[in-house]
Amino acid sequence: MFKIDHYKNYASINLSKTSLKRLIPALAFLASLIIYFYINNGFSVNSYVEIQKDLFYYINFNLSKFPVLQFNLTQLGNPLVFLGLLTVFIIYIPKLWEVMLNSIVISSLLSFFLKIIFNVPRPAVVFDNDTFVIIGETLVGYKSMPSGHSIATFTIMTILMFAFMPKKINNKIIWLFFILFIGMAIAFSRVGVGAHYPFDVLIGSSIGYISSIIGIFVNNKIKFWNWLNKIKYYPLLMLFLFMWAIAIIYELKLNNLLIFYFSLISVLLTFYFTLKKYVKK
Repeated sequence: MFKIDHYKNYASINLSKTSLKRLIPALAFLASLIIYFYINNGFSVNSYVEIQKDLFYYINFNLSKFPVLQFNLTQLGNPLVFLGLLTVFIIYIPKLWEVMLNSIVISSLLSFFLKIIFNVPRPAVVFDNDTFVIIGETLVGYKSMPSGHSIATFTIMTILMFAFMPKKINNKIIWLFFILFIGMAIAFSRVGVGAHYPFDVLIGSSIGYISSIIGIFVNNKIKFWNWLNKIKYYPLLMLFLFMWAIAIIYELKLNNLLIFYFSLISVLLTFYFTLKKYVKK
């Protein structure tokens, strides 16, 4: 219990110290991409696709050599699956989930509107489908940029990064590289399965980072989700977890993937811990 309380306080303090200054790296990166697009005349849809065509083929060819890994990784870009792995924090580190919920709402809205604004066709619409590898469902339509999975991934990964940021500088560097590696592996799986272009992923990752910082800032000012930690609302939480488990089981029926089992087990364990804590009180 001591260790749980320690990490609960540690994460809460770290998140409360995270300011809007943390937006600078992502904004600087997006600015550099805008400059790159300007130099390469990449602001039209056709040129946006053309300037990264070779890079798309290269990444897709190499990552698709590991189809099972890519198909499992890309599922983590689905908040239903990724957040399912983190549901236990609802009970033990509720501050983390207060921030998660704020950030996911923000990132979902940004993803929805930006996809409509940019209206970029998917690779399967533009390229001959026999020239690259498609793993899983063939996604068509004009909602390629930004990558919604990448936005969701970096929204979650950024919150985890700041919440559990080590104090020692060497450990910080290792932690940052670990978070970046895992985040990029999940995000670029979208290129590996043939669903997105590389810049869709990079832009989406930046937007996810920005969404998390804004979500943290909003949560530090407005305590909208602090009811999550109150025992009297646990029946509602358990109902929500039950429905979550049903949704994952439905996904399992569509695609029998290992990552779904991990997520389902995590949700069911959280349901058990919630019930145990509620009955005990």
